[in-house]
Amino acid sequence: MTAVDFHTGVPDTLAYTCRLLRKAYRAGNRVLVAGAPEQLNRLDSLLWTFDVGEFVPHCRLRAGQAVPAALARTPVWLVDMAEQATPAAVIQADVLVNLGPGLAPGYDRFARVIEIVGDAPGDDVAAGRQRWRQYVAAGHPPTNRTATAA
Repeated sequence: MTAVDFHTGVPDTLAYTCRLLRKAYRAGNRVLVAGAPEQLNRLDSLLWTFDVGEFVPHCRLRAGQAVPAALARTPVWLVDMAEQATPAAVIQADVLVNLGPGLAPGYDRFARVIEIVGDAPGDDVAAGRQRWRQYVAAGHPPTNRTATAA
């Protein structure tokens, strides 16, 4: 069964995600990050610069792109979830990190899902609450973790 964790109250979701991905990479996990294209573009840039002297190996996969065979072993994938039909299903990953706003298609094929919810009032919080209710309704009761440094 898929374990679902919500990380809530995150002041800077992309910086937090960078630290979380570094931690997952160091632990030997393979991770797929789902989100909106513009959000993933910013995350892609941040993963190159967030910590001088460190690098989290990752690839950016846009909607409709095929997974290049030479890159299949990459531990972290940033995948557009704007389209329902996505090659993300062929990426082997243990963990799904969802940056919202909706549920990522195929989330239940992952051992673990991490939902990142910012602390700004408005749509991010409301969308996070909606995703929480959807997981409960689907039989995946989430746990909540108040954000700390990852």
